[in-house]
Amino acid sequence: MYNPAHFAENRPEELQRVIREHPLGILVTQGGEGLDADHLPFEFDPTIGEHGQLIGHVARANPVWQRCPTGTPVMVIFRGAEAYVSPNWYPSKHETHRLVPTWNYEVVHAHGVMTVRDDERFVRRVVALLTRRHEAAEPKPWKMGDSAPELINGLLQNIVGIEIAITSLVGKFKLSQNREPRDIGGAADTLQERGGKNSPNACARRDSRARSPRLAGRTNPCTDRATGFSAPCPWCCAAVRWR
Repeated sequence: MYNPAHFAENRPEELQRVIREHPLGILVTQGGEGLDADHLPFEFDPTIGEHGQLIGHVARANPVWQRCPTGTPVMVIFRGAEAYVSPNWYPSKHETHRLVPTWNYEVVHAHGVMTVRDDERFVRRVVALLTRRHEAAEPKPWKMGDSAPELINGLLQNIVGIEIAITSLVGKFKLSQNREPRDIGGAADTLQERGGKNSPNACARRDSRARSPRLAGRTNPCTDRATGFSAPCPWCCAAVRWR
């Protein structure tokens, strides 16, 4: 993915946060018929291996576990906060009239190697972990023991487990880092007023305080290949300035 330095996110704790808070991943695979994608909830364990491990399950009728046998390289995409950003939310727009709309977002790409786990004990554990996690907020959390054993046993036979050893995590947090601090604040305020306390611009405000000003005073111009003329591009890499 295109990932300019001022949008690249490398902090493990932030990459892990996105996976933890947005566990519905997009499993991207490639087989003889080309690319394919499956939308699956994953359980993430950051303590296994260098970058962590993902586990989940698919329907037995889903051909992905046969098309991609153990040892297949895969990628899982986790999307965090995202929102449309209007230039009207930037204070500087009303002075320069040189800003355009954009879309801000957080995304993490987990690259790894998949292992197929077609055994009842593994899928039972996966279902138990996912259920325990996502039922935790319920007044009376549901558990597998609430259903008849024969029902659960039958359903478990219809799913296949998958395990992904993560080899690398690539993060991109496009959070208005290429805008002035007052513009970041303007977008964050608007999104928060509209109920988006976890919006990407709200994250950007926190992010700008947490990061070191490694890009302070620098610019990142686009170059017109035909003329060789360099100028800040309002769409992607306008002057990068940090607090």
